[in-house]
Amino acid sequence: MTLELFRIDDRLIHGQVVVGWGQPCALGFFVLVDDEVAGSEWEQELYRMGVPPEMELFFESVASAAGRLEAYRSDKRAGMLLTGDIATMERLVAAAPGIRAVTVGGVHHKPGRVARARYVFLTPDEEERLSALAARGVTVVAQDVPHAAAIPLDALLRGDVSQ
Repeated sequence: MTLELFRIDDRLIHGQVVVGWGQPCALGFFVLVDDEVAGSEWEQELYRMGVPPEMELFFESVASAAGRLEAYRSDKRAGMLLTGDIATMERLVAAAPGIRAVTVGGVHHKPGRVARARYVFLTPDEEERLSALAARGVTVVAQDVPHAAAIPLDALLRGDVSQ
């Protein structure tokens, strides 16, 4: 295995990611890509508390993640890269061509967002950003846990999901 899971989840590291994805997918590491968290030891320590000792956690800015992506891909362990929002993932894809698939995992309700799935709420701008990723050749799906069916982007944007 290698770094193949690229996920957008506004909660970043939490139980569903660590237990729901980490254990079934036998993940050995997570790469948390967030410019602010990458510069905050205090926030990093909080996220470290949510990861069991057998899983490694790396903190990167978009720029540093783009530069280290190949190193993560060459790691023999399975890994997941997480961003907390669509804009950050879009910036990473632009800076590091070669990301072929992105999973929208949890984009939760806040003002201006419309429900597209039980766990995905999007603004028109976020919908455009996801469409822009797809236009770059990135396969975009929504999927909350590994055993759930992946929802293709077009169905997600239509709100055509059964959950």
